[in-house]
Amino acid sequence: MFSKLLQIWKIKDLRKNILFVLTMLVVFRLAAHIPVPGVNVEALREIFSNNQILGLMNIFSGGGMQNFSIVMMGVAPYITSSIIFQLLGMIIPKLEDMQKEESGRQKINMWTRWATVPLAFMQSYGMITLLRRSSYDILGSISNFDLFAMIITISAGTILLMWIGELITEKNIGNGISLLIFAGIVANLPQVLQNVITTYDPSKLPVIIGFLAITIITVVGVVIINEGQRNIPVQYARQVRGNRVHGGTSTHLPLRVNMAGVIPIIFAIAVVMFPPMIAQFFMHAKTTWIVSASEWVIGAFNNQLIYGILYFVLVFAFTYFYTEVVFHPDRIAENLQKQGGFIPGIRPGKNTSDYLGNVTYKIIFVGALFLAVIAVLPLIMRYFTGINSLAIGGTSLLIVVAVVIETVKQIESQLTMREYEGG
Repeated sequence: MFSKLLQIWKIKDLRKNILFVLTMLVVFRLAAHIPVPGVNVEALREIFSNNQILGLMNIFSGGGMQNFSIVMMGVAPYITSSIIFQLLGMIIPKLEDMQKEESGRQKINMWTRWATVPLAFMQSYGMITLLRRSSYDILGSISNFDLFAMIITISAGTILLMWIGELITEKNIGNGISLLIFAGIVANLPQVLQNVITTYDPSKLPVIIGFLAITIITVVGVVIINEGQRNIPVQYARQVRGNRVHGGTSTHLPLRVNMAGVIPIIFAIAVVMFPPMIAQFFMHAKTTWIVSASEWVIGAFNNQLIYGILYFVLVFAFTYFYTEVVFHPDRIAENLQKQGGFIPGIRPGKNTSDYLGNVTYKIIFVGALFLAVIAVLPLIMRYFTGINSLAIGGTSLLIVVAVVIETVKQIESQLTMREYEGG
């Protein structure tokens, strides 16, 4: 391991790229601690500690939301914009064709950046309105000018993070957006450890040991599921062209257990937080039944059992949905047929497409079930231990492990490429 680190450090370009990425992450963390003026930070942290949904939103903002910082929305608007264009690619054939070409993907990326701006305005306005109408005195009385200034500042923070994320991605040291979320999660670890130490009770030592054991098992499970795949054998027919024989080779088609990554959890969070957020806007309505309905919705989603079941079902369902978006067995079957490839025992064309679809649905069940359990793991731990400070952030753990694996792979690929060029 140390020899590998020394090897990385000796390569000048790679060393400069890593130092640049670390510098950008430091800039992000500094921005996450610059609060927007006129905010009661203590009341804000209290509402985040008592609201599971806001806590999840804080994860994807990189931890800036809890401080009401200038980057409080994090990269959430950019992620939302990316998801919208991915879904539009399923509906609009022209966008689907553009996604297959490099120039088309560049245009879509440009449109995604432009769409991030209005989304940042809308999401920051919605979050400010939600906090203003909460029972906590977070913002107090602010003028329309102050509100507009807050929205401009927070939206500019999102654009800054989007730019930083793309700069990091260009260095080929992991995905920039994922690394920003990763940095926000890791930055909260000292505070979590401090809470554990300050609330330590010798009688709960077995619980803490059990918690650590479950954490290790969870990390191992995340690695296994994230790297797990089923290899479908593929045979290429021999083709004689002149005096040369082409093909006749055997290979495999890898089908990943978790093709969707953490996208289903992001989808589920967006759906789960939408009803109570809308209900907050009607808490002060003049009609009695609207106020009662709003209170019922907020109370239902604050119920840990209802919230946990709904969250579990949504993550499970969205895993299948997003896999349907990104995985196209008919295209794979068509490409195999054009290249003279086939799956032994399966006829080319529609039979191959149906076979790949059936295999995918079966293996995705394991990935969907795992993601759903990971998502509700904090609730399960809190129920059995009764210790809030020890609740495993299953989603956070999944993101951290996935980002570390992706970053290590990119660094190793660069090392391999330089060794090849040097040889």
